[in-house]
Amino acid sequence: MGTPDRELDEGEGAGAVRELLLASVFYVAYTAARLLAADDRAPALRRAHRLLDFEAVFDLDWEHGIVRYVAAHPLVGLLSCFWYSTAHYVGTPLVLIWLYRRGRHVYLPARRALLVATALGLVMYLLLPTAPPRMMAGYPDILSIHSDAGWWGADASAPRGTGSLTNELAAFPSLHAGWSLWVALALHRGARRWSLRIAGWAYAGLSALVVVGTANHWVLDVLAGWLVVVVAWIATKRGGRRGGSPGRKTPSPSPSPTGSRPPRPTEDPPEHR
Repeated sequence: MGTPDRELDEGEGAGAVRELLLASVFYVAYTAARLLAADDRAPALRRAHRLLDFEAVFDLDWEHGIVRYVAAHPLVGLLSCFWYSTAHYVGTPLVLIWLYRRGRHVYLPARRALLVATALGLVMYLLLPTAPPRMMAGYPDILSIHSDAGWWGADASAPRGTGSLTNELAAFPSLHAGWSLWVALALHRGARRWSLRIAGWAYAGLSALVVVGTANHWVLDVLAGWLVVVVAWIATKRGGRRGGSPGRKTPSPSPSPTGSRPPRPTEDPPEHR
């Protein structure tokens, strides 16, 4: 018999299938929404220039130095490409599965936060298509440089031959960075071991460096990706409190066999002197 924090319900197998179908439907919707975004590069490039100017005001324009370092060190560039094209699609589902096995009290709030954050990101892609650094002069396209060594093509991190199925102007916000922060938050909340929690935060930090170092995102893209996840996490947490805890209910005490209340304790009779 499983422990309460590992059990989801009596129909765990059916629940797993339902969650898998939900994830599949959501991924199809996610891909379709990205393809609906405008593909006109001129306004996207203008928006990227304004974003870079804003970064310069606050000394956040670190992209050029980071990308130059990655481009000058081929091994760092190659490893960054493998991370960029793999971790985003592997780390998040693995943590979702792990949370599901941990129990609904950690899985459901985290899943809601992920869905809300991704939806917010998709809305911003539709409203604010923004060119990544690799489309601007002075920022080498690291994934394109190393495309012969991996399964990705010259079109972002899409596998070869599927470049038309990705939106190359979906830079703001960075859901690569956002989802990695979600992983860190989920592990911080659901893991008992400090080693897992630390690994989650290291994963988020490394992912942020990689998305900037491969010239796929601006620093503000990363900050915006983190922000949508934090907003979604807080919003769904508060909503869950108003709606009640999704965990198991504490069973109420069973009535006495006679159906009546147990007799109230009486005080000892006073002693006769």
